[in-house]
Amino acid sequence: MTAEITRINPVELHPTPGYHHITVVEVGRTAFLAGQCPIDRSGVLVGPGDLDTQIDQVAANAITALSAVGARPDHVVRSVIYVVSSDVAVLGVAWQRLTGSVIGSAFTTASTLVGVAQLGFPGQLIEVDLTVALSS
Repeated sequence: MTAEITRINPVELHPTPGYHHITVVEVGRTAFLAGQCPIDRSGVLVGPGDLDTQIDQVAANAITALSAVGARPDHVVRSVIYVVSSDVAVLGVAWQRLTGSVIGSAFTTASTLVGVAQLGFPGQLIEVDLTVALSS
């Protein structure tokens, strides 16, 4: 399904909590998934103010989006996670729940976790952007 994907952690760089510093894609097509929000099929925000519930919805939405292009979480080559918080502990909890979710393997690649002041919907606490390597 995917192009050849190589994930690298140079020994000269700091250890990571599961992601890789570098992801190299040799060939293939690329799919850029829009930010996956904690929104259900009817367009309603799930779990306003509840990070765990929202992470679960984001993970479910991401699986659906990945499936639409014939991909799996391990085909993700780049992720950016936005969490409404400046608290390192909250960011860590979000990281742990995401990496333990059905899309957990998506975060073993080049990943960035960002604390932000606000996202697009009132009560929204998380959003995840994914880039996927597909076969040609």
